Amino acid sequence: MTIRHLKIFITVAECGSMNTAARELFLSQPTISQAIRELEEYYDTRLFDRLSRRLHITPAGQELLNNAYQVVGQFDQLERNMQKKNHKEIIRIGSTITIGSCLISNVLNDFQQVMPEIETYTFIGNTHMIEEKILKSELDIALVEGEIHHQDLIILPSIRDFLVLGCAAQHPFAERKEVCVKELEHQKFVMREPGSGTRALFDKFIKRHNLTISISWEATCPDAFRNAILYNQCLAVVSVRLLERDIRSHQIRIFNPQSNELERSFSLVYHKDKVFTPAMSTIRNIIAHYRQPDWLNNIPVGVLTEQ
Repeated sequence: MTIRHLKIFITVAECGSMNTAARELFLSQPTISQAIRELEEYYDTRLFDRLSRRLHITPAGQELLNNAYQVVGQFDQLERNMQKKNHKEIIRIGSTITIGSCLISNVLNDFQQVMPEIETYTFIGNTHMIEEKILKSELDIALVEGEIHHQDLIILPSIRDFLVLGCAAQHPFAERKEVCVKELEHQKFVMREPGSGTRALFDKFIKRHNLTISISWEATCPDAFRNAILYNQCLAVVSVRLLERDIRSHQIRIFNPQSNELERSFSLVYHKDKVFTPAMSTIRNIIAHYRQPDWLNNIPVGVLTEQ
């Protein structure tokens, strides 16, 4: 079994077809078939079921795929590093959209102060996208707001966060000290997209309170999210950190739920087989300085009540 076998196997698994994989890799179809057959003989297990002219990965194949991403990713990184004459270490950091909009730039600036000799690459996406990239060894470490359950990933809750109800200063709710949950019924909302940790947490809130809301906007872009609140009279339930600038300037009024059901943690995530480097340890230490949104202490905050 070689790296070449694993690269062919990954391509076949992603394409779901040996013919497509052959075109992708510029190899003949018999070469692809032979490589898969050799892998199945080597591990004495079936990696794919052949049904209706399409390949379906078996549980054993899925286990091999999860590990193959890590092995091939680390091998490719080794090749890139060793082929550079003056190679520099690079750390690939992921973050979800909320964190990427309000926190990751500060974390990276702090990191460059401590370890200026190390290059950084940053990817911003939703929780599902980040999870996939870590599993494929396309990222070394990430900070996410959503829930991750994959057994191969280490999750370390690191930063306290909570969602708040936000509205523009001109909204009818803005002058009030309290808003009842039931008053959210049929109100216009701007929402994050499915796959977002923020969306998943708010969806649970909606279900628990048996609410029917009007989804007027779905947005991944934080500026579009802000504009829907400020200029289109939408309500939003979103991370308090994402609206910091507008809350401080009193353009957006926020209401904090009485219960803790919208509290969460931003979590540091990495693969269990990943070597935890000094650069990754430095990222973990820097993040510890951002545990609490202390600026909120001097802001008047309304209450989202249940009655």
